[in-house]
Amino acid sequence: MSKQLVAYFSASGTTAAVAKTLAEAAGASLYEIKPQVPYTRADLDWTNKNSRSSAEMNDKSFRPPLAGRDAHVEDYDTVFLGFPIWWYTAPTIVNTFLESYDFTGKTIILFATSGGSGFGRTAADLKASAPGAVIREGKLLNGRQTMESLAAWVSSLSI
Repeated sequence: MSKQLVAYFSASGTTAAVAKTLAEAAGASLYEIKPQVPYTRADLDWTNKNSRSSAEMNDKSFRPPLAGRDAHVEDYDTVFLGFPIWWYTAPTIVNTFLESYDFTGKTIILFATSGGSGFGRTAADLKASAPGAVIREGKLLNGRQTMESLAAWVSSLSI
């Protein structure tokens, strides 16, 4: 059995709740990806073209700085990577996280929360940020997730 990490970015707490349950269900360590400058409610207003999240997502090269760089990914074989779907992909801070570590030889399994869109091209969009890693599109984990359902999902992955 591989050593597993659940790393997640959560702007509003929705993804955080899922990530905590997933880590417990998988027997994995938990790590929160935090921006150096926390997002405010106004920053997350996707209907405002000038909001911080809109500006970041409109510039695919932008990398929001992280608050810390202490995930110790070198200690893990498999990383469950969670985030909310923004504009049909991962928020650019997820790219910052991936580019801050060496994921060579690791398996990254994506999970996400979303108000209505699917993964889209998320796995392909993240591939360049984690050269040498295998990135697998995982699952949208919307709504209340039970420990049992998440444990069954993890065991079905053959990791």
